Amino acid sequence: MSLIDSPSYQWIDTPEALDDACAHLADADVIALDTEFFREKTFYPVTALVQFAGNGVTYLVDPLAVDCTPACQALLQNAALKLIHACSEDLEVFQCWAGVLPTPLMDTQVAQGFLSETPGMGYQKLVAYWLDEDLPKEETRSNWLNRPLTPSQCDYAALDVICLLEVWQKQADALEKNGRMAWARAQCQTLIEQAGRSAEQDAQWFTRQRQLWRLTPRQIEAYRLMTTWREGETRQRNLPRNWLVSDKVLFAVATAMPKNRFELAAVEDIKPSFIKKDGDTLLAQVKAARECEAEALPHAWPDPARPPFKPLFKTLKKAVSERGEALGMAPEMLLRRRDIEAIAMQVLAGDTPVLPDGWRGECLNDALTQALKETS
Repeated sequence: MSLIDSPSYQWIDTPEALDDACAHLADADVIALDTEFFREKTFYPVTALVQFAGNGVTYLVDPLAVDCTPACQALLQNAALKLIHACSEDLEVFQCWAGVLPTPLMDTQVAQGFLSETPGMGYQKLVAYWLDEDLPKEETRSNWLNRPLTPSQCDYAALDVICLLEVWQKQADALEKNGRMAWARAQCQTLIEQAGRSAEQDAQWFTRQRQLWRLTPRQIEAYRLMTTWREGETRQRNLPRNWLVSDKVLFAVATAMPKNRFELAAVEDIKPSFIKKDGDTLLAQVKAARECEAEALPHAWPDPARPPFKPLFKTLKKAVSERGEALGMAPEMLLRRRDIEAIAMQVLAGDTPVLPDGWRGECLNDALTQALKETS
């Protein structure tokens, strides 16, 4: 019988049943986890379903009926390896529902990046790759807040963790054979450490903007201050960031550097309701950037399509790609584009570039050092 035929599971909708499930899983070596959530109108995800599987049993937990219990919190942080596929949003869900993050963690999407040249492999493709099974797709966009869930929804949710355990058995063997298990564990520990939003992360949101090179250092500072404020404010108000104000609008404000509400209102796509409620706050951010001491301003951002940035970036990127190809893994697992750009920016600013440490440094730093010599 196929793995995906008639998956079995237990429905959990009372604290007592959740505690019993956690007791059953307490001595498991590996626990597969997944969540379903809703996030169209809020900053924080609304938890709609939590799935656990281990020791031969799969549980579907109804978070609309039962809060996370102390026994469940303990389970999420016991010694068992917690499996999640593409974990970033699931970690937010667990932080909101359980108040803790599942550790130790293994993200099977990350693991796959160390085993093939296909980064970001989706769950359905991962299952087909390792198990030669085609998972149903019909419930991908279901409304998981509806009750009762349909049998099809429950089967779909159960398979998300049942197949994960089977996939991991094969991935683990391959990682051990290739000597990359420690790399995968280290990367997943980094994901845990970086989970959630912080003031430090808020202050770096501006670097995601691909058009910063069009701004002067003073305009960049205005954009940095405004995006930092927006990130903290959306979390406080529990709103999607674009419902408050989008990156596009904040970039336009930074370009215009308005001095008053009249000039702010002239910015394209800015809403009168936003100006009425938050316009003065935004103008204060622009004023702070205008009055910032020159030595405290960010560096000018180089045009990524022109020298000297473009040839330097291409040389560094080539070095990373060649190492990835030699290792038979996605180069993005070695160094992300953003990290390569950061090294190039440090060099152009006259700073000593900060090269990777740990296993990445062992794999990359000789090649990166040679690439930097070639461009000096």
